Amino acid sequence: MTARNELTAGWDLHCHSAYSDGTETPEGLILEARRRGLHGVGITDHDTWEGWAEAEEASREYGVPLVRGTEITADVDGICVHMLGLLYSPDDDVLRELFETTRVNRVRRMKKMVENLSADFPITWDDVVSQVKEGERTTIGRPHIADAMVALGFFPNRSAAFAGTINKNGPYYVPIVSPSAETVVKAVKHAGGVAIIAHPAATSRNKRILTDEHIASLAEAGLDGLEVFHRDNSPEQRERLLHLASDLHLLATGGSDWHGDGKPNVMGENVTDDATVEMIAERGAIDILR
Repeated sequence: MTARNELTAGWDLHCHSAYSDGTETPEGLILEARRRGLHGVGITDHDTWEGWAEAEEASREYGVPLVRGTEITADVDGICVHMLGLLYSPDDDVLRELFETTRVNRVRRMKKMVENLSADFPITWDDVVSQVKEGERTTIGRPHIADAMVALGFFPNRSAAFAGTINKNGPYYVPIVSPSAETVVKAVKHAGGVAIIAHPAATSRNKRILTDEHIASLAEAGLDGLEVFHRDNSPEQRERLLHLASDLHLLATGGSDWHGDGKPNVMGENVTDDATVEMIAERGAIDILR
């Protein structure tokens, strides 16, 4: 067993559009997947499915298979955990309510961060809203604050703004209010979806990462898989996660966490193999568009 993702082609199941903190439209996401020669691509904006319709239209027009999903923010013992919910039914009331609560909490948090920043920088909430590309349908997050700081001339790019002001260790940061990861797993499963932990060993995102015991507990709650192949998982952690996935009978997936120009991540830099995608398809409540 090896933890290296040596696939040169496959499915990138973790990509963002302008409906959350990506810089490209859903059509732009689909076109990038076609340009990269991927077997298929996933749209997984934060806490929303608002970009699905545009992605579906582009998928059919350009012949790029599409996995519809969402990246959902959760918590385990104070550790921020991102969950990929794939191929779930958007008509499920439990998941709809969870998204609505999460989005309200996100806006409150972002407004408080802007208030904190305004003590030292001439920035307003309107400056942040002006960076939101899809209006009220967009999930607002820290990247939009970063983009506002860039537009106001305080920093040269989004990464510098994060490093300079709104990183987790900075004085302006406001902690996330999130549902438990178990709650998210159960909500995704209630909606007939496939629940996968995104970048579960990303030390750049948390001072502590999920333990084997944490992941085993989520597996008991219905977790389907682990995003093993992600740039934020070290080679050693990939080995650990692969063995853990095998022991717990979890799927091992790969994704780039592409955000267009919003991050250096390249679409297709980590991918999921065809056989694993077919297992995901068998478990989902909705079909992969092909």
